Amino acid sequence: MAGTPCIVVKGIVLRETETREADKILTLLTGEYGKLSVIARGARRKSCKFAACAQSLAWSEWTLYQRGQWYYAREGSTLELFGGLRQDLDAMALGFYFAELTEAVTTEDSPSEELLRHLLNGLYALSALHKPPALAKPAFELKLLCLAGYEPLADACAYCGAEEPENPVLDAAQGILRCGGCGGPGMAAPLCRDSLAALRHIVYGDPKRLYAFTLGPEPMARLGRAAEVFLFAQLERKFRTLDFYKSLQTPETLSK
Repeated sequence: MAGTPCIVVKGIVLRETETREADKILTLLTGEYGKLSVIARGARRKSCKFAACAQSLAWSEWTLYQRGQWYYAREGSTLELFGGLRQDLDAMALGFYFAELTEAVTTEDSPSEELLRHLLNGLYALSALHKPPALAKPAFELKLLCLAGYEPLADACAYCGAEEPENPVLDAAQGILRCGGCGGPGMAAPLCRDSLAALRHIVYGDPKRLYAFTLGPEPMARLGRAAEVFLFAQLERKFRTLDFYKSLQTPETLSK
């Protein structure tokens, strides 16, 4: 609409929903405004100039105008489509999970710079760095929870204070580290020395080096289970994109 004030934002499409005729409703994550619901008219037409921007996991710059509680797309230009994801079904499915998980912990009208940066880095790690999903998934999950205010206390046993707990366990419900013999059964996720070191790297380390670690198959499996148990205990919900990602996996691919 001519004369309507516009805003220019960079955002990533967390979700796209087809609606009447050839339109889409996009859930955008932006740094300045958090989540935005955007109506992209004509986005399903091949002739639409911003059709490439209006697809899930597209990182783009948008010109938007507001009418009522809705934003409408006026223009869009693609910044990054994460082509490596779109060539690998497993990586793409994991990318969708990252987006759904991020959407679950973000709100509207609240700046989300750190969460946006974390999502972009996670997609880049899968797309360009080709990080193994078994490594990228728990690293993304745990760090996202930290950024969203659910950081676990992992520096020492919460009961006896041992910095290197004996038979370490992540108590997922309480969000604490403890020795295997300290405390009650709870929602316990067993760790080992190497998986605990990786957990501490993720929680306390430099975010720029989040994915810069390696683990053997068994410690990696322990880290993956601990991250997922902790995630479900804190957010108390399931994710359909995670179910889809797991449906693609075999015992062999889950360990890679």
